[in-house]
Amino acid sequence: MEVINDNGNSQNQNNINQESKRVVAGVLAILLGSLGIHKFILGYTKEGVIQLVISFISCGFLGLIGLIEGIIYLTKSDEEFIEIYQNNQKPWF
Repeated sequence: MEVINDNGNSQNQNNINQESKRVVAGVLAILLGSLGIHKFILGYTKEGVIQLVISFISCGFLGLIGLIEGIIYLTKSDEEFIEIYQNNQKPWF
């Protein structure tokens, strides 16, 4: 679905939603990385459950994985993020 903005330019609404997932997933990965919430936001259910279980088994120590992933998500450009994590479905790092 295309949306015409105030400047007369068209934008693809799917790209808008995917771009906003980068920021949401990145912030959630930094704040709640050990719970794997960011994985569920990106649609990686199996990986989210794995991260949650590993975090409980390791008493939260491996929650560092979420922190690292959050930083990686936020340092990517929107185009890189969409290509790597949305289109190619790369679930880890």
